[in-house]
Amino acid sequence: MHLGLVALLVRDYDEAIDFYVGRLGFDLREDTDLGGGRRWVVVAPPGAGDAAVLLARAATPGQGERVGDQTGGRVGLFLHTDDFARDHARMAAAGVEFEEEPRRESYGTVAVFRDLYGNRWDLIELRA
Repeated sequence: MHLGLVALLVRDYDEAIDFYVGRLGFDLREDTDLGGGRRWVVVAPPGAGDAAVLLARAATPGQGERVGDQTGGRVGLFLHTDDFARDHARMAAAGVEFEEEPRRESYGTVAVFRDLYGNRWDLIELRA
């Protein structure tokens, strides 16, 4: 077994694609029209293997309330890098908002950022 997709609620497919592909540098793996205004949109960091994010547009008022707060305000998504300084600088230049300066922890270098909806992510380079 392996983890394939993680669904992330979004308000709008195109604005989410713009952020994840345009600012974070993810690849757009699939964007299939399912009819009725629904799409199957999958993005992933380059080289991520099978693991990817399904951008799922909120379809009910309850789902809409969870956009940007799927983990109750805690960091719930972890973006690993092999070059923290490179990716941090590229993302910051692209307009990604970091909550803090990079910090060194026992497990590696990390900084928390928010996606366009407010979901909290760690950008992290694990110690070898």
